[in-house]
Amino acid sequence: MGITGHQNIPATAIPFIRSRIRAVLEAQQPPPAGVGSLAVGADQLFATIIGELGAPFHAVVPCAGYESTLSPPDALRYHELLAAAASTEQLPFPAPSEEAFMATGIRVVERCSLLIAVWDGRPAGGLGGTADVVHHAQTLGRPVHVIWPAGVRRG
Repeated sequence: MGITGHQNIPATAIPFIRSRIRAVLEAQQPPPAGVGSLAVGADQLFATIIGELGAPFHAVVPCAGYESTLSPPDALRYHELLAAAASTEQLPFPAPSEEAFMATGIRVVERCSLLIAVWDGRPAGGLGGTADVVHHAQTLGRPVHVIWPAGVRRG
């Protein structure tokens, strides 16, 4: 199962999103392996839940120096989750870029049979955003399970 989703999730939405991700994963027995980029927000939340369920998580790192895009607390959590990953694949981009982020979304979609999208339905803010990854998955006929609480606006 793959993940794509927003990085800036309103705090009030996190309990809803957490419970829905958990429900989707627990509906599969045993809980499936997960794949994602470990970006702040949806990806890290998903990887945490996968770990709580005892299922393996496979990390796709967009580029060299990816952690430089993260704040110190987020970078610490990223390294903790990366260390716990069953496997890590780093894409061959030399530095963070929208192209690297889009390639990561494409790779996640390639590696999953179902994509969870923590997505408010709005267009992507840049190449490789959630909407772009969802569109790619839909183009390939990959099932997409969208999770977002009604009436909540992303900041």
